[in-house]
Amino acid sequence: MIPVPVSSSVIAPPVVAVVGRPNVGKSTLFNRLAGRNLALVHDRPGVTRDRRETAIEISGKGATLVDTAGFEDVRGDTLEARMRALTEAAIADADILIFVIDGRAGVTALDEIFADIIRRSGKPVILAVNKSEGREAAARALEAHALGFETVLQTSAEHGLGLGALFDALDGMLAQRETEDDEDGEADEEKALRVAIVGRPNAGKSTLINRLIGAERLLTGPEAGITRDAIAIDWAWRGEPIRLFDTAGMRKKARIEDRLEKMSVDDTLRAIRFAEVVILLLETGRLLDKQDLQIADLVIREGRALVIAVNKVDLWEDRPSEEGKVREAVARLLPQVRGVPVVFLSAETGRGVNGLMNAVTAITEIWNRRIPTSALNRWLADVIAAHPPPAPSGRRIKLRYITQTKARPPAFVVFCSRPDALPDSYKRYLVNGLRDAFGLEGTPIRLNLKKGDNPYARG
Repeated sequence: MIPVPVSSSVIAPPVVAVVGRPNVGKSTLFNRLAGRNLALVHDRPGVTRDRRETAIEISGKGATLVDTAGFEDVRGDTLEARMRALTEAAIADADILIFVIDGRAGVTALDEIFADIIRRSGKPVILAVNKSEGREAAARALEAHALGFETVLQTSAEHGLGLGALFDALDGMLAQRETEDDEDGEADEEKALRVAIVGRPNAGKSTLINRLIGAERLLTGPEAGITRDAIAIDWAWRGEPIRLFDTAGMRKKARIEDRLEKMSVDDTLRAIRFAEVVILLLETGRLLDKQDLQIADLVIREGRALVIAVNKVDLWEDRPSEEGKVREAVARLLPQVRGVPVVFLSAETGRGVNGLMNAVTAITEIWNRRIPTSALNRWLADVIAAHPPPAPSGRRIKLRYITQTKARPPAFVVFCSRPDALPDSYKRYLVNGLRDAFGLEGTPIRLNLKKGDNPYARG
């Protein structure tokens, strides 16, 4: 097995975990505390399967808020049992727990089992009796005191009731655990490289992230579609802070009928737009079909840096031949990002994972690259001399000046005499020339044409 780098987490503020059995309103409460709709909310029990995290601030004190999967009293190798294990791990990692029960249903047997586990953790606990907007629910909330927790609050996450008292209780607990250098911690998070891992269901995205961070942080298994929303994880690679986003698998639109799956895909699209680097994870045996190409095209149109990773290569019998086929297909089907990094790995064994992060680092540098204007204009003179622009209707198009307007991705503007008349083939010639001359392989390039003379000629 190829060694996987040991991760060193960015210094984090106190962790507040929202826990409870399924369908008690944990994700709704999480969204209320976060101040925005981050977690998927649906009437169906068990929507949340992985831990979702976000930074919050209460009275100037920073914290990491965590949403967890619904707790179920099951063991073994079932999906529900693996969800329970992740919830128990979240409890172990937390500094403060918000234990949510359903005020309409009262205290259930599962609540009592879960309460016993929470008490054994020794963590400070706020018992939130949710869905307590009616008189009957308020009466049932009195039963919650029997669970033995000191802080018991009635809340309605859906209607925003009782949140003031909840914030006050959190404020008091955070005051005891206030960490130093909160501002430095927030700056580190701002500088973290945002990397989203996307692909079809069951390609191994969650397994890959667990392998990268060296811990069973995300729920995995043979069932397709386990991950339902984009989960952010703070991590560090060779001392550099990185925020990894695990995303729900994306299928063809025609096959998506379930509203919950549509919500999951929307969450994945938001993760792509928010990311700086997107890893498109492919699965051996199903490489670069129409769905993969549509995902790649979306990443390119959004201007994100792209890395293509092929998972489960340990299943190949003739690996050199298969790798050659993949590289040829990528070059042929994705010419708009010619030279895009292609990495072959096995998330299960760890083989090739180091190479993946090296590729992420390299494409990030290219995506951020800026080129001096003087070098660009020397290049423009050379390419015009080698291949002059066409002369529609006998009138030569004059390309006068080029400059880079921004990076992330690299974007350029060319001042010319007749921008509307310049054919797309010549624009591609210029883009490919930029790519070759300045080492912009694998990144989207934006080239705009503007009518006019050299804007700096008089200066």
